[in-house]
Amino acid sequence: MDRRDRGRREFAGLMGVPTDAALAEVRARSPQLYDGMVDSAGALTNAELGRADRELATVAMLAALGGAEPQLAVHVRVALRQGRTPEELLALCEHVALYAGYPRALNALAVVDAVLTEAGIARPAALRPVTLSDHETVVAEHGAAGPAVLLVHSLGVDWRMWEPVAARLAVGRRVFAYDLRGHGRAAGAPAAGGMAELGADLLGVLDALGLERAHLVGLSLGGAIAQTAAVVYPDRVASLALLGAPDHPLPEAFEARARAAETEGMAAQIAPTLTRWFTPEALAEDLPGVRYARERIRRFDPADWAATWRAYRSLDVRGRVDGHRLPTLVLAGERDAAAGPEFMAGVAARIPGSVYRELPGTPHMQSLERPDQVTAVLADFLPKS
Repeated sequence: MDRRDRGRREFAGLMGVPTDAALAEVRARSPQLYDGMVDSAGALTNAELGRADRELATVAMLAALGGAEPQLAVHVRVALRQGRTPEELLALCEHVALYAGYPRALNALAVVDAVLTEAGIARPAALRPVTLSDHETVVAEHGAAGPAVLLVHSLGVDWRMWEPVAARLAVGRRVFAYDLRGHGRAAGAPAAGGMAELGADLLGVLDALGLERAHLVGLSLGGAIAQTAAVVYPDRVASLALLGAPDHPLPEAFEARARAAETEGMAAQIAPTLTRWFTPEALAEDLPGVRYARERIRRFDPADWAATWRAYRSLDVRGRVDGHRLPTLVLAGERDAAAGPEFMAGVAARIPGSVYRELPGTPHMQSLERPDQVTAVLADFLPKS
């Protein structure tokens, strides 16, 4: 296989169609330019930059260059095909604004938006700043009508954990997600004294949104907070969906994780955390959810991390949630290394009237690794207009 053959093969691998089909118009107009493009594509076979990374770089350069919108649209499509997410491409437009100016960033944003719309991908959630008792946070919102659903994220990430699920759940529902105290836009907030304070924050979000009641969906810590709110404020909760969520703490393990961040820093927390959260296959493939979670942990403030784990130690709602009065779904991941099926079956057994489901092949970070399965189960459980 010579350089040209390697170039043709790599070009086809990037574009997803045979080289001759992708460049048919170029070849018809100028065989010489076609030959030059195929020859130069041989450099793309070097493995120092992966296909997805090359496409992200290409999108950035075309956006900054300006005046190349048709080519930019082609490479946005290729970037999506190579596994880059809509969120990464939109963030890239924001990054271009800082280094190449707003006009080119806005032109790039228009192209990215058009490609995403063409692909049937929903626009980002609307963001609303919210002031709670002693800090500010942000609430993301999808959907214009229907029952209110509040999504509560796990420890160490932010509301974006729900992006693979939220827009699809918003058909016939209003779906909200917010940043917990010490996370995302609420980083650096006063430390919570315990789970009761995190539950009060959830109530504050409902008040700020003008919601009398909401269906609560929480993963891990988020599910623990949802249970806490349901025990203290049962009249404000319409139902509970608990994804890999405990009803009591593991005090020694939680304290060990708090101390590890304080003494070793956040980089040292990446490997043990991601291996609890994801399957080995997802880690090996470096799926979008893995990339997102890795960056959230890397950027987390150790003080916020430690404070949240210590607040988590006060959780104990065993036997206090009534699944007959509050419809309750307990959802376990078959491959959850943090709160597996046996553990979650115990949670369900302590909630009279609850429904227990197990997702095959699913790890702890259900919404990030298996969003289709999670969406299907939640859509079946949650009411809609």
